[in-house]
Amino acid sequence: MAGQPILVHKYGGSSVADVAKMKRVAALIAARRAEGFGLVVVVSAMGDATDELLALAKQVSANPPRRELDMLLTAGERISMALLSMALIEGGTPAISFTGSQSGIITSHDHAQARIIDVRPTRIREELERGKVVIVAGYQGVSEKREVTTLGRGGSDTTAVAMAAALGAQACEICSDVDGVFSADPRLVPSARKLELVAYEEMQELARCGAKVLNAAAVEFARGKAICVHARSTFGGGTGTRILAAEGPAAICGIATDAEVALLEADPTADPTSLLAFTAERGAQARPLERDASRPAWALPTADLHDEAFAQELGRFGATLIRDVARVSAVGRGAREPTVLARLREAARQAGAEVLDVDAKPLSASIFVAKTKLTEVARAVHAALIEANR
Repeated sequence: MAGQPILVHKYGGSSVADVAKMKRVAALIAARRAEGFGLVVVVSAMGDATDELLALAKQVSANPPRRELDMLLTAGERISMALLSMALIEGGTPAISFTGSQSGIITSHDHAQARIIDVRPTRIREELERGKVVIVAGYQGVSEKREVTTLGRGGSDTTAVAMAAALGAQACEICSDVDGVFSADPRLVPSARKLELVAYEEMQELARCGAKVLNAAAVEFARGKAICVHARSTFGGGTGTRILAAEGPAAICGIATDAEVALLEADPTADPTSLLAFTAERGAQARPLERDASRPAWALPTADLHDEAFAQELGRFGATLIRDVARVSAVGRGAREPTVLARLREAARQAGAEVLDVDAKPLSASIFVAKTKLTEVARAVHAALIEANR
């Protein structure tokens, strides 16, 4: 309706994993609409649907063309959007579902990792005026060449924040199976505590270092548009975490962990430019490590490794790939302190883990250890840098 405040909700795959959960989400949406809000709801694919589609593609091709992969993977979100819209209509709430392209999400032409360059939500505004809840398929858009594109891992978060900015929404709520952002992954560190408020910059760095609650690109978008993001539990009654512009003391706000990473080390004779050109061509996002060493190294998401042939080709460029590693990062303005890396190393030693590499950035200090030692190291680091300062 005209003049209604607009809320944008995003529900992750675990929140819409089956029909029963889908109906519970529909009831929550209907209740918020009854409070007088216009609702735009961004959904991810159900449960493990994206991984299952990717596995299916790998059965057909070891290295699927990225254009065709985008066509395949976007089907997961389209299934979710249609089912949720049906559930709302069945319960008496008017609703309509749109794909990314129907929603006016215009992206760059980079398949598998496109960037949103514009949002033109004309049809969404029209349907909101008609009193409908609008369900949007996350993770996808359309390029100016009229090609279907995907936004990379966690892209539904970016869809939601971009839509909130374009609609001038009152807030963007990211709903998942956890009640906000914690000082560490509570599944690994039972003593982790929930954070009521996190600054954009720190949340972005937590995401880059492996925290799964929010996507780093989404946080960057929110920061640029000054969108208040509220990360909260879908079905719980907690207060969640608000991500917005904030300035606090120089401290470590959280410990991020990433078990889906590999190390890429260059030999002294390697040409880093050619190596990075090759990884970029294959869609692999190599992030440079910043440490005092004569040999450059990068962190590489394991999802970008494609196949064994790709790993072998890296050797042709004078690079060595180290698998089965995990990253443990201390994040916050306090990461600038020169003693933080030393404390990370000591915590790893106490946990019986060898430090394979380090990475020091303005808002994070990281160590890499064997994946089998991730839990012990995460708990030791959290105890040393978070719990000791409470």
